[in-house]
Amino acid sequence: MTSPQPIPLDTLIVCPHCDAAYQLQRPGVGEKAKCQRCGTVLITPRRKAGLQIIAVSLAVAILIVAATVFPFLTIKAGGTANSVSILDAALAFSDGPLIALALTTAALIIFIPLTRVLLSIYVLVPIVLDRPPARGATQAFRLSEALRPWSMAEIFAIGCAVALTKISDLADVAFGPAFWMFAALVVLVVVQDNFLCRWSVWTSLDKT
Repeated sequence: MTSPQPIPLDTLIVCPHCDAAYQLQRPGVGEKAKCQRCGTVLITPRRKAGLQIIAVSLAVAILIVAATVFPFLTIKAGGTANSVSILDAALAFSDGPLIALALTTAALIIFIPLTRVLLSIYVLVPIVLDRPPARGATQAFRLSEALRPWSMAEIFAIGCAVALTKISDLADVAFGPAFWMFAALVVLVVVQDNFLCRWSVWTSLDKT
């Protein structure tokens, strides 16, 4: 009895969540390949998705930088008013023993999301332009994916909503331009993650 022929690894795809392995079948444009066990989307090819992701990434990068500079909130109470930016709020305790917490907060809501966006642009631009991947593109994309669970801009937005609800009876709160920028970038980050077909990116990087 002959032993079964081994299946080439490049014809398999593994679900990143439940580790289920499947024979690779590339779906058509507009279709999706999902894991039958947990429902995770494995492949989502789209026409001109690379250009759209780059455009969204550039918009996110601009909004992150702008949101850290402009006032996020203006609080009025007792005849006094104070405007606070996102960076001011993140580093509010940077002068005391909680400096590590302040720096971690700033990293999670500002620097890590910005790093992920810049890494995505660095990786995708040469691929979209049909050029060889940039030097270290594989490591850059791997780092971007590793940072994804630590990019918590949307968690910060939810926390702000809860905090504003609690202080609305104690002071007058006015949203600054950075608040709306931050709200927009949270939506764009979700759009970017949903548009990005990671299998397609890894396939393009593995061709070199």
